[in-house]
Parts: sequence; C-alpha cells; structure tokens
Amino acid sequence: MIEIRNVTLEYATTNGKVLAVEDASFAAAQSEFVCLVGPSGCGKTTLLNMIAGFFAPTQGEIRIGGRPVNGQGLDRGIVFQDFAQLFPWRTALGNVAFGLEMKGVGKAERERVALEQLRLVKLEKFADAYPHHLSGGMQQRVAIARALAYNPSVLLMDEPFAALDALTRDEMQRLLAEVWRETRKTVVYVTHNVAEAVYLADRVIVMTPHPGRIKAVVPVRLPRPRDSLSVEFLEHQKELLRHLTQKEEER
Repeated sequence: MIEIRNVTLEYATTNGKVLAVEDASFAAAQSEFVCLVGPSGCGKTTLLNMIAGFFAPTQGEIRIGGRPVNGQGLDRGIVFQDFAQLFPWRTALGNVAFGLEMKGVGKAERERVALEQLRLVKLEKFADAYPHHLSGGMQQRVAIARALAYNPSVLLMDEPFAALDALTRDEMQRLLAEVWRETRKTVVYVTHNVAEAVYLADRVIVMTPHPGRIKAVVPVRLPRPRDSLSVEFLEHQKELLRHLTQKEEER
C-alpha cells in the first residue's frame, strides 16, 4: 500500500520560492492501478518523483508498505517517457537483467528472470537486439520488463507512452493492462490522456493547476478488458473532463 499524507513540496529559485505540490493526500491499495491526471505543470511528475524517493517533501510523509520513503529503493520500479532510459550498449536481455546484476544475482538466474520478463511483454524473440534496433514501443516494453525484473511491489510510470504514435500507444495500453493483470503490482501512472486513464485505472486522482492539489478522486467502475467505444467508457471520460475544466470556485 502507498500512503501520501499531507505532502507539500516547495523549492527555491532565483525568483523566490515555488510551491509545486500542496497538501496532497491519497492512498493506493495493494495491487491497485491509480492514475494521476491534471494540466501540464500541476505537479504530477513531481509527486511521482517523491514516491520514487528522488527527493523528499518539504512537509508531510510518504509510506510504502507501512515504511516511510527515505530515498530510492528496490521496492519501486520506474518507467519514464524517454526512450533513452535504456543502455544503448546492452541488449534487451542485458537491459532487463541490469537491476538483478546490481543486486548480485548470478548470471544464469538473472538471464532466466530477464527472459521471463521479456516473454511477459512479448519480446522474447528480441532478447539479443540492441535498443537502436527496436521501435519506440518495443523499447518501452523493455523498460517495463526491466522495472519488473527485480520484483518491486510498486511500479511508477511517468507518461511512458506519450511519445508514441496513436496506434502504438493503444497497443501498449492493452499490453500494460495484461501485464498488470498478470503481475498484480501496485501502479501509480502519470498521464495527460483522459482516455488512457479510464482504460487503465481503478481510480483516477485529478490534480489542480499549479500548485498541485488533489481536486477529486474518481473511481472507474468498468469491467476489464475495457471497451473504449462504449457509452459507459465515454461517460467516465466526460466526468474526468468536468473535473479538469471546472474552476475551484465553481465546485
């Protein structure tokens, strides 16, 4: 379980202090898929980075599994938007095995686990390929496999499909939904895409414009796999858009 308790982040700039996230609180249950949505610059990625342990909140507390987050840890796997997150000098198999190598796992075992994760994302036939031989979508599959290889309890994803074309993005959303059903990881996923949030999430956390506060928590009560053309799906999209476009004083 992830607990975000009254988290605020303020940082100094040459023009003074900037309030990036203000008094944010929410929780993600074990095996829950939670999406963070909000306008650009609202603090979604900042909040995700605090969960990752890249930096600490100015106020408040973040806990995972009941333990406070004090820096980075192998209980969290992270997937970024940038394709450059893969090591260009390593094959797909070598990239996926990297975290296990850092943990001191023997070569035979880490290659077995890495191949198993590549199979999960349907890339086992490309185990010996280097990143520059792979499409953008395939590179993101490798990144997902690498994040899962050392078996973290939490998967943090920062707009991993934003740079992909529409058809590849739809394919990757379906793949991620399958991977999540298979692994049952707790996922916190940042996106600007309302349809993507409805397709993937159990709950959607809507954030306000800067400074980022929690504006609404919207459950997505749709059966899986989800039909993005159904009336119910479109109604959920409309509800999220209402929250995103409604001004605070109108609520």
